Amino acid sequence: MFGFFKKSKALNFVAPVDGEVIDLSKVPDQVFSEKMAGDGVAINPTGNTVCAPADGELSLVFKTKHAFAMTLDNGVELLVHIGIDTVELNGEGFEQLVEAGTKVKAGEPIIKFDAEFIKSKGKPLTTPVLITNHEAVISEINGNIGATVKAGSDEIFTYKLK
Repeated sequence: MFGFFKKSKALNFVAPVDGEVIDLSKVPDQVFSEKMAGDGVAINPTGNTVCAPADGELSLVFKTKHAFAMTLDNGVELLVHIGIDTVELNGEGFEQLVEAGTKVKAGEPIIKFDAEFIKSKGKPLTTPVLITNHEAVISEINGNIGATVKAGSDEIFTYKLK
């Protein structure tokens, strides 16, 4: 009736890429480590295909293909940013698999990247996965820090809507 006793169900994101989940504070970029761009976790990738971490609309793929944004039906906006300072590569080493505006399912491949090329350019592969509108819609985020995860299936963090 008034929702006073309504329990908010924990929702989750699955790993967009194989790797190890790390706390955002460990990301070698202040914008991410200090949560200026959003809240979530990061992954040190061992794979090279980045998938959708949830069902939703692929709202933006950056021209440089180093990052993409999604909008979920529940109003959550998320960003997956492949590597640190990878925008400087101008799309080299990245292959876009899905066009912006497409509805995607969790685990659907979005971008492939050449890990060796990116590392050869001195760019860390650390991949933040963020809820960018967290202050407006999220009451709690719990990361699966330290877990080794498989893209499209393993949980990287849970969150609760306000």
